[in-house]
Amino acid sequence: MSDALAAALQQLKSVFGYDHFRGQQAEIIGQLLAGGDALVLMPTGGGKSLCYQLPALLREGTAIVVSPLIALMQDQVSALQQLGVRAACLNSSLSADAAREAEQALLAGTIDLLYVAPERLLTGRFMDLLQRSRLALFAIDEAHCVSQWGHDFRPEYRELACLHERWPEVPRIALTATADAPTRQEIIEQLALQSARQYISSFDRPNIDYQIELKHDGRRQLLAYLREHTGECGIIYALSRKRVDETAALLQVEGFPALPYHAGLDAATRAQHQERFLREDGIIMVATIAFGMGIDKPDVRFVAHLDLPRSLEGYYQETGRAGRDGEPAQAWMLYGLADVVGQRRLIDGSESGEARKRIERSKLDALLGFCESLQCRRVSLLAYFGETYPGACGRCDNCRQPPQSWDATEAAQMALSCVWRTGQRFGVSHLIDVLLGKTSERVEQLGHDRLTTFGIGSALDAQRWRSVFRQLVASGYLCTDLEGYGGLRLSESARPLLRGEQPLRLRLDPPRQSRGRQRRTPSATAPIDLSTEQQRLFEALRAMRARLAGEQSVPAYVIFHDSTLREIALNPPASLGDLADISGVGSGKLERYGQAVLETLQDVL
Repeated sequence: MSDALAAALQQLKSVFGYDHFRGQQAEIIGQLLAGGDALVLMPTGGGKSLCYQLPALLREGTAIVVSPLIALMQDQVSALQQLGVRAACLNSSLSADAAREAEQALLAGTIDLLYVAPERLLTGRFMDLLQRSRLALFAIDEAHCVSQWGHDFRPEYRELACLHERWPEVPRIALTATADAPTRQEIIEQLALQSARQYISSFDRPNIDYQIELKHDGRRQLLAYLREHTGECGIIYALSRKRVDETAALLQVEGFPALPYHAGLDAATRAQHQERFLREDGIIMVATIAFGMGIDKPDVRFVAHLDLPRSLEGYYQETGRAGRDGEPAQAWMLYGLADVVGQRRLIDGSESGEARKRIERSKLDALLGFCESLQCRRVSLLAYFGETYPGACGRCDNCRQPPQSWDATEAAQMALSCVWRTGQRFGVSHLIDVLLGKTSERVEQLGHDRLTTFGIGSALDAQRWRSVFRQLVASGYLCTDLEGYGGLRLSESARPLLRGEQPLRLRLDPPRQSRGRQRRTPSATAPIDLSTEQQRLFEALRAMRARLAGEQSVPAYVIFHDSTLREIALNPPASLGDLADISGVGSGKLERYGQAVLETLQDVL
């Protein structure tokens, strides 16, 4: 081991309280310490921040961290200050005096890390400050924001190549948890990282359990799911502000501590709700995708989607906010025909250019393929990012209850023929009535009871036909007629199927059933069960942590993670020396909280 890495390992233990590096951390840190550039793809919770925080402590000068959100900056600065690290941020939430103090600290070289938004960094005034300062490195967090095709695009990120142009001798590190191959290439091109070493970790989050349910009564399904997770912290995503408000109100009436979050709320309300989510236990945030990027809360136990996301990258990024502490978590999604039709209409009806529409259709097709897949969810998800997972994971819904498929060639031909013969301008409900031979005033008025397709599908029930239409739309055989009334029409790919030139197998949806209390499937990283006595210690330590956090107005997790408190409860230390051996207890936290921990243990024991 080089002297530089030996020094980094010593800092890792003394400052952060960890005995060894994880994954590629040592290589990345060594690259920066040597003055080289790096592009890092590492899953949420994989330890990306340490990759630039440790070099910032060891290199001369101040590390400039480009961060897209105020909340993310404040959380990371609070966590670093708890460790005794000299860190600050510059953003619009600071008073003039506080901002001036941070700028003076940068010029004097008395801080190790300064977090700043890209908009402020690119101002002439801040560039002048940098020109007069000693710089250790540039860290560009959430680097996927540079991609114009991405779900979190920030145009200012595309101007950050100027950092290399003005300070070519200062090493740079770009980091993200979400980037497929085209997005990686765009990051390299836009940030001028052609000479940077790339470090691509596994995209797998082994502690997350992926589940997708067919949507038939969304409110009832959501309430049933949440009753299985009473007292747990979670995030629920919905596409519209109205749906967010309605869902949060419903949950509040049902006794859940739910808060809404979307861009339509005033800034003060958004900030208040986000602060409660970060600092209180068991809060459920109901939000649009305006919430979540950079949220560093480690104990989010579930992320639920009430509507289909726009892409697999978005889904991966959003579900990655669960289980950052490595303990069991769930990603749960409701999915139905209306989601498929709605997303395709959004794309086709947008004012985007045809090139962008093609990319968005491709991304949606990949997401729909993931939803309808018969194989392990983890295998499908990782394959999208170019990673091969060795066999089935055994912990997703498809692994626990392997879906069946059936020869749907004839049924698909009936459905497509019905769409054609009714004039390619009707929705699914009407088409199913025709296939089942249901007479109604509308069917008779249109003369659809005289079509050859009237009643030919009576061998299947309405639920099965809805499944057929959903999968035909998801597979691209049917599309939405935007110029009409949103009815279904045949795509070009439907012709070979309709003519009998190709077979088709579809997923056999399970019958609807009431959701009983389900035992959570243990993950590969499930925490060790605590005895009654150990659980009592654990709860006492959590109460101590909550009290200390309240006194300092910081989130509880910046003091100690649950995993650290659990280890203390499993092996109660008798002295400060013993406590220093616990993972996550560095010298700064030992000095600040060591005595409180020992006193808490003595009171319980």
